[in-house]
Amino acid sequence: MLQYPNIDPIALQIGPIAVHWYGLMYLIGFALVWLLGRWRINQGKTDLTLRDLEDIIFYSVLGVVIGGRLGYVFFYKPDEYLAHPIEILYLWQGGMSFHGGLIGVLVVLFLFARKRQKTFLEIGDFIAPLIPLGLAAGRMGNFINGELWGRPTTLPWGMVFPQTGDGIPRHPSQLYEMGLEGFALFALLWWFARKPRPIGQISAVFLMGYGTFRFLVEFTRAPDYFLGLLAGGLSMGQLLSLPMIAIGAVIFYWSAKKSSHAPSP
Repeated sequence: MLQYPNIDPIALQIGPIAVHWYGLMYLIGFALVWLLGRWRINQGKTDLTLRDLEDIIFYSVLGVVIGGRLGYVFFYKPDEYLAHPIEILYLWQGGMSFHGGLIGVLVVLFLFARKRQKTFLEIGDFIAPLIPLGLAAGRMGNFINGELWGRPTTLPWGMVFPQTGDGIPRHPSQLYEMGLEGFALFALLWWFARKPRPIGQISAVFLMGYGTFRFLVEFTRAPDYFLGLLAGGLSMGQLLSLPMIAIGAVIFYWSAKKSSHAPSP
């Protein structure tokens, strides 16, 4: 049994200004996206420019925040927030959804693709390999905050999170997610994208890979207390991951059928 290290959520305090680890992890995540994207541009993996990448990142930040918040509102607590809509703006109280943030980013990429007269999947194929390390940074932020802990376990690496107040060892599911949705997915996509692929396949592998890893990790992650387990004994995270896997599979199959088209970078 391990004890949660009780990390101070504030990374830096300068007078009244406090820099939280969670916010810092978001900045690190977007910085990693920029560095990896710049490398892919310099390697000729795309005809997008560095300015295009910076525009995508800037608007994706808005997509993550707006989409992530609205996703949490409508996927997890629609009745509560519809009864008190002003609280949707209370971002400092927490409550973000990855799947909502993904939808927000997809909207941004769709609009950007139209502006640059490219297909949505072309832009998606460039961006997909850049995302997982940013996700890994976000999951580390969850761990530092001592939130989104796992279900009870008797395994030797079970961790006691004081935030639960019950003293029960639990799966450090945030670290599982960091390893699978972050590092493992990054390795898979970076390997897959090393060669030219039919347009859409890199995006498809991201959707299938993330959806599968998230679905599996959710078996160790404690379900949201206000929802519990839903249809078929699955969590909301699992139910939202299933469409990702299905859509990814459809795109991959469609792309393979259209493989005579020009490959993505």
